[in-house]
Amino acid sequence: MSDSRPWLWLLPVAALCVLLYLLTPILMPFAVGALLAYLGNPLVNRLMRRGMPRTWAVSLSFFTLLSVVVLALAFLTPMLWKQLLYVEAKLPTLLRWFNREATPWLESHLHIDIPRLDMQLIGEWLSGYWTEAGEVAGNVLSQMAASSLNIIGLLGALALVPVVTFYLLLDWDSLLRRLRDLLPRDIEPTVSRLAGECDEVLAAFLRGQLLVMISLALVYAIGLGVVGLKLALIIGMVAGLGSIIPYFGFAIGIVAATIAAVIQFGNFNSVLMVWAVFAVGQAIEGWVLQPYFVGDRIGLHPVAVIFAIMAGGQLFGFVGMLLALPVAAVIMVLLRHGHVLYRHSRLYQGTPAPDVVIEESDAGG
Repeated sequence: MSDSRPWLWLLPVAALCVLLYLLTPILMPFAVGALLAYLGNPLVNRLMRRGMPRTWAVSLSFFTLLSVVVLALAFLTPMLWKQLLYVEAKLPTLLRWFNREATPWLESHLHIDIPRLDMQLIGEWLSGYWTEAGEVAGNVLSQMAASSLNIIGLLGALALVPVVTFYLLLDWDSLLRRLRDLLPRDIEPTVSRLAGECDEVLAAFLRGQLLVMISLALVYAIGLGVVGLKLALIIGMVAGLGSIIPYFGFAIGIVAATIAAVIQFGNFNSVLMVWAVFAVGQAIEGWVLQPYFVGDRIGLHPVAVIFAIMAGGQLFGFVGMLLALPVAAVIMVLLRHGHVLYRHSRLYQGTPAPDVVIEESDAGG
């Protein structure tokens, strides 16, 4: 390969990045569909190895996933709504507890003055908020008529997700073969090897982390439910799904559950039981879920995870947050290989170095 050829790739890559940035508003259904297709493709391949045609395997996998999602929503939505109504009813009690008990305790231990919450002001704000919400609900038909194109666009984008997922699943392996055939023959082995390593990292992170999040949500929700906490489902789901950011879900969950336990039970024994639930959840995550579902193949530092999610959201909104960690995992693999090339380069060694072939043992180190 001549020295000028790598630079020729920068132009189409830069053009692709600019195009993706300009198309960000319409990328959501395609990004979500591609992600779901990537996650579901191993199940399809497993069914095909058992002798099932790909069309039937895709149909079975797709409709199984769709049925699980619909049943989960049908089961969880009434429970979540009931708990949200409970939160609304207990909000004044929470504010009074904060003023009368939490604030004095914090002041005595931290030796700082904390201003009390103005109950009247908060009440007026909530009253105004619900009044405004009622007015919005009353004018919903006129709002829909005024913004019908936006609503149609949103519904169309949501409807596209299962369609895109189905057709990508149907042709996933074929698309990969075509992309591989388009690569120049002299770089195809290297690119295929790098793509394989990226796929291993992405599979370990995306599928593994998704299972970890769902498992933690179940552990927290069931554990808090056994304790008797009325907000067990909401807090468990937030804590489990928030675990995609290291320690974020745990911190939010234990603080929310502690406050809810103090307000509901009013004794320290219940708080200790809530803490025990989160301690068990952390032990299960560290000793069972992370090693079994994710393993040590990711290599993403917790700070890098937080930065990737924030940067993705800042640059590309929801789509950026959705793709931040997969992109970060791929960049980590490429940087690892770039580090090996740099260590064998003349820039690092100071003397002319022969061409280097990256072995898997070098890249992994």
